[in-house]
Amino acid sequence: MEESKGGVTLTVVKIALSGALFLFGLFIKTPFPAPFLASYLIVGFGVIVRAVKGVVKGDVFNENFLMLIATIGAIAIGEYPEAVAVMLFYQTGELFQEIAVGRSEKSISALTDIRPDYADVRGENGEITRISPEKVKKGDIIVIKPGGRVPSDGVIISGSTSLDEKNVTGESAPRDASVGDGIVSGTVNISGMIEARVTAEYADSASVKISRLVESGRANKSETEKFITRFARVYTPAVIIAAALITVVPVLFFNAAFADWFMRSLIFLVISCPCALTLSVPLAYFAGVGGAAKEGVLVKGGACFDALSDVKMAVFDKTGTLTKGVFEVSEVVPADGVSESALLGLTARAEYYSEHPAAKAVKNAFAGDIDEKLITSCREYPGEGVFAVVDGDEIVAGNEKLMRRFGADSRGGVAETRIHAAKNGEYLGYIVISDEIKETAADAVKKLKKKGVTPIMLTGDIEEKAAFAARETGIEEYYAGLLPWDKYEKLIELKARLAPKEKLMFAGDGLNDAPVLALADAGAAMGGLGSDAAVEAADIVVMNDDPAKLVCVIDTAKTVRARAAQNIALSLGIKFAVQVLGIMGLAAMWSAVFADVGASLIAVMNACRKP
Repeated sequence: MEESKGGVTLTVVKIALSGALFLFGLFIKTPFPAPFLASYLIVGFGVIVRAVKGVVKGDVFNENFLMLIATIGAIAIGEYPEAVAVMLFYQTGELFQEIAVGRSEKSISALTDIRPDYADVRGENGEITRISPEKVKKGDIIVIKPGGRVPSDGVIISGSTSLDEKNVTGESAPRDASVGDGIVSGTVNISGMIEARVTAEYADSASVKISRLVESGRANKSETEKFITRFARVYTPAVIIAAALITVVPVLFFNAAFADWFMRSLIFLVISCPCALTLSVPLAYFAGVGGAAKEGVLVKGGACFDALSDVKMAVFDKTGTLTKGVFEVSEVVPADGVSESALLGLTARAEYYSEHPAAKAVKNAFAGDIDEKLITSCREYPGEGVFAVVDGDEIVAGNEKLMRRFGADSRGGVAETRIHAAKNGEYLGYIVISDEIKETAADAVKKLKKKGVTPIMLTGDIEEKAAFAARETGIEEYYAGLLPWDKYEKLIELKARLAPKEKLMFAGDGLNDAPVLALADAGAAMGGLGSDAAVEAADIVVMNDDPAKLVCVIDTAKTVRARAAQNIALSLGIKFAVQVLGIMGLAAMWSAVFADVGASLIAVMNACRKP
């Protein structure tokens, strides 16, 4: 960024010095062109060098070459003020464009500049050593002081604090964190000192992933940007041929004055410079990537915006996408004569060795201590639950099928997960495990419908749970009980329902969603830092796991593409109008370049507006 500032300063100095010599030549009215030539070389030297380098490399037909031959032509016929004015206006326009690009670069750099500078690692002897984050290993104990940036992903093992995560997730409100909570690199520790055990190598940490995604997004061009590049390659030589014909045809066939029509051809060349197109269109997409990232959505380049602009069907995974994907005990319903604490305690002991998410939710909800010595036997029944002998009593905890297996009478459940428990064949009650619908899910679905986008849900969960989630979010079409390959086949069917130019977006969060994320026209990884496969397969990554961000990024995509189209129409429209005036002899060279620079500045400012 400092280098960019230095370049802007140098350009300003060149323009000021060249402008002073230009005014000196105009007011002194010296017969010698020395002031004009000096002014021309000062402000135009960079253009001359770039044009020559382009010729050497075979890239002849670019805006620098156009500016060079136009101004040399003006000098050849003695129009020194015209040649200098062209270069001055051109460089002034380039200056403003450079400033605009610099602002967008600064916005993007703020996102990639979340990598920590150092890591404080506690050694086995208790001493703290400051090292580079790249040298931190999985399993190391890191110390993060108040105001420090988290160097690596990890789990807090000591202390509590508040974390500023806006550069990572886009969430402005600080998050309270204590022992057992996860932390990600790039976030800022606001208050208390904490210690954490590192859970990921530096290359796989959140800050590195984000930087990598943003950089890939800058490199991934949209179809509109590619079109402009191809257009410029054809447009520039066509302009040079047209300029030559403007001079040759009138002089050879209509006996016109050579100097007059030669000047008109030079004016035609100047106004035909494609800089407004080649800069402002990519800048519109570039600004869109930066604007989306500020909202916590990483977009992998302009091509994603093109697909998102035409989305007509939004397909959602359920768990972790529309729901929070975090199982919690929402209700404890004991049988007659059984207390809630007794039911929860016995179930937690029976589930002690289970790693099932529902079992973990029960153990997290139980506040008491568990003496594992009292658990003398344990057996897990996949898809049903567990059997354990606790302090001599036979405890079973699981679904209705397991209850029937052990002869215990139970009460059925519908849209939620219920863990039933029995002791020595006597039914104790059940515990409700809920995966809550995200607060913004229903509103996001409602807004998508208003935009003409059809929401559909695909899930591997059972029919009852799928129906409940669909009803709560307002999704009318859903498919339940799907395995990963079933989702893939179903997505192919759904894509076949769309018109040729209509696009399908899929939003998912897990490893099993990677195939469908890749298949979709626009794949969105929700909270994608948790799954490398999902992040790699997706086109966009919603850092804070909020479905409402999908609506925002679709709006941004439509705005970006609209501005790119506006810039194309504006640039070509102004150029065509002034080209006609130039051919008719009604536009001087300096006014032509002024119009070109003006068109460029308007297009750049339009591109840089907040999406």
